[in-house]
Amino acid sequence: MTRFAWFGHLLYSFAMLIGLLPMAVLRALGRLFGGLAYRLDSRETRIARRNLALIHPEIDEAARETMTGALMCSMGQGLMETLAIWTRPRARVLRLVQQVHGEAHLQAALAQGRGVLLAVPHYGNWELLIEFMAARGPFSLVYKASEKAGLERFLQKARSGANVQLVPAEATAMRPLLRALQNGEVVGITPDQQPRKGGGEFIPFFGRPALTLSLIAKLAQRTGTPVLFAYTERRGDGFDVVFEAEEPALHDADLDIALTAMNRRVQAIAERDFRQYQWTYKRFSIRQDPNTKSPYK
Repeated sequence: MTRFAWFGHLLYSFAMLIGLLPMAVLRALGRLFGGLAYRLDSRETRIARRNLALIHPEIDEAARETMTGALMCSMGQGLMETLAIWTRPRARVLRLVQQVHGEAHLQAALAQGRGVLLAVPHYGNWELLIEFMAARGPFSLVYKASEKAGLERFLQKARSGANVQLVPAEATAMRPLLRALQNGEVVGITPDQQPRKGGGEFIPFFGRPALTLSLIAKLAQRTGTPVLFAYTERRGDGFDVVFEAEEPALHDADLDIALTAMNRRVQAIAERDFRQYQWTYKRFSIRQDPNTKSPYK
């Protein structure tokens, strides 16, 4: 076993120990962790603060600072929740689901026999949605592989399980995804993951140009597969799972129209509760004008 594999196993064992704690305790620890990260002005705190300034320049600095603190506490909770979801048996994980909204949309899309594309924004806990979908049948997940071998090994171990097919977001991703859709299966892709240049178009997101992933729209146009938006939302002691209606505009031949509709839907989901969206990610780091500096320091 390589040292990278050992490191991945060590990380997973540590996550398992944390995941044994009751969810109420994990959330309390998460709030403390997030609050500490905020007080220490961590890298994630600075990114979140800058993102809020970019998308809400009309809000005064004191109000944005309050939002940043609340967002970081929620981020800490999400981290602890995820460690439990990654390491607990699936049956126990699924007990976190309190209600399922819009499942009729999913069933209607599956009934078309062309597979289903799930656009899963970074909102709530998307790791729980992986377990939820894999419990119902084969589920292919497109993900961005870590450049650190040990962390990548950990992520593969954490996300692997019955019915889960991990597909790295690379140039070769199209073939396994097309095969899964042809078999009538479900494919999950995060629509708000910033792609490399050449993998998307600059489309407004919260009023700012953001390099936007084109893979979902291109798959939809090529296959005619219905595209649904899905996410989980923290509620009470667990989560609600939500499936939203199909987005017809994602089949538009004009890529700008398709991606504008996609970003509009992601923004509406993020606005449900700004604390549950991943604002600790540099969503606007790649600029349309190569001569313009990144807005992040």
